[in-house]
Amino acid sequence: MKPKTVALILAGGRVDELNVLTYYRPKSAVPFGGVARVIDFPLSNLMQSGIERVAILSQYRSYSLINHIGIGAAWDMVGRHRGISILPPFTGFGHSDWYRGSADAIYQNLDFIRYHDPETVLVLSGDHIYSMDYRPLIDYHQAKGADLTMACLEVPREQAHRFGVAEIDDEDGSLGGRVLRYLEKPARPRFAWASLTVYCFKPEVLYQQLEVNAREDDSYEFGRNVLPRMMFERRRVYGYKFRGYWGYARTIEEYWQANMDCLGASPRVELASWPFRTNLEHGGVRDCQPAKIGSHALVKDSVIANGSVVDGQVEHSVLFPGVRVGKGAVVRDSILFYNTVVEPGARLDKVITDVEVRIGAEVQVGEPVPPAEQEATVVGSGNLIPAGRRIGAGCTLYPNLAPEKLARDLGPGEVAR
Repeated sequence: MKPKTVALILAGGRVDELNVLTYYRPKSAVPFGGVARVIDFPLSNLMQSGIERVAILSQYRSYSLINHIGIGAAWDMVGRHRGISILPPFTGFGHSDWYRGSADAIYQNLDFIRYHDPETVLVLSGDHIYSMDYRPLIDYHQAKGADLTMACLEVPREQAHRFGVAEIDDEDGSLGGRVLRYLEKPARPRFAWASLTVYCFKPEVLYQQLEVNAREDDSYEFGRNVLPRMMFERRRVYGYKFRGYWGYARTIEEYWQANMDCLGASPRVELASWPFRTNLEHGGVRDCQPAKIGSHALVKDSVIANGSVVDGQVEHSVLFPGVRVGKGAVVRDSILFYNTVVEPGARLDKVITDVEVRIGAEVQVGEPVPPAEQEATVVGSGNLIPAGRRIGAGCTLYPNLAPEKLARDLGPGEVAR
């Protein structure tokens, strides 16, 4: 059956606040939770919603993302009227060779939408962590005859300045209502329903708004340009109130916290119970042997992925496939990406390592204090930290550093590049 809804995922950007974790990959391809990638969440949401015609708009170092998506089989999006298309920017008449913003990315691919001629267009961010069935949102959008319905989450007022925020009336109580005002990252927010970058559009309205944006505006963002214009024109803009977990994860601290939300007796991110899938062929994850926990090892409140070998102590941490923790080593409040090696006697406190990192024997990274009292230290891919070195809390190590860059200890907050 021809799909009634087409979804487009904005997945191509690099987020500078995640620094070295997005050095070689877009944020949507950043590993998460011991087995996943961030883009798995919107894809799994689409799968559970029965939306199977999907385009992924990617432009920054897309290889890792494309390799992970494959043909979409992991999310059962292969068939005559279903599938995942990767849509990079292109050079052609009237277009730039780079997406200039979220609205421009959709504008450059209007031919894809028009070809499928849907009743509804769903525009999603590819870098948020949440579980959501989009069908109630789409039903609400259609029932209200809305031009645009945006999913919103109520956030603490003191944090609202970081988001596009809407004032929503009580037309439909807890379900949602008409958007009365919308402001993009206001300095002093007076309302706090934050946009989740989940937009449900009436197609002809989307076409018209993007044409005007391309012709008249000097920037090309939904939150900064398209939504304010629609409010000014008194379009039928509605807010759908979402009340589940939502991981923003724009900064290193938020990313670290979202991973920690996978842990505990009652985890807020429940990969085991959410309708969730990932591509286990990517990186050969499906072929990894079961995790091995040594006879003298201690593991507490942690995710230990297949292919890991633990002979030391791991507490409140997330270990991806291929991680090895040596005898006498201690890993606490940390996230270790694929094939990280922690040699005997080393100690890691609130550390994030990218892939193929080796921590030498007796190395200390971070400080043995409660995680709330220090910033995370981030070690870029391919680094070897020599035995006995001390790396302070909140340090950043860029990928593949030459040995002389790590020939001395690093104090708190230092950057090695």
